[in-house]
Amino acid sequence: MKAVKNSRLVYSTATGRICPQCGRPVAACTCPSKKKSKAGKQTAAYPKDGTIRIQREIKGRKGKTVTAIFGVPLADKELQQFAKTLKQRCGAGGSVKDGVIIIQGDHRQTVLTEIKKQGYSAKLAGG
Repeated sequence: MKAVKNSRLVYSTATGRICPQCGRPVAACTCPSKKKSKAGKQTAAYPKDGTIRIQREIKGRKGKTVTAIFGVPLADKELQQFAKTLKQRCGAGGSVKDGVIIIQGDHRQTVLTEIKKQGYSAKLAGG
């Protein structure tokens, strides 16, 4: 059998996927471009300017609409309590994940008025 000159390893049963740039397993990849993109995504989620942003999301939720609240300047315990207040006001369920309050359904106006009553600066974001 003749060896192919332009072949490269794509997958190995021992290590899994292989990075096309550095040739190492993806878990041990040392490419600088990938490290920058991962760090950029975490900081670009929402600006930390003191304004709470409220937006409606559908993608990745099997067609279900949720109201996402970003940038609430509270610690974990207070954020959980604040989310509970908002959920009761909307009459809907929800959760807190990674500092983002998620309320089931489209309750942007209700959430906006309630947040402004609490004394925070808030605005509707997205389409």
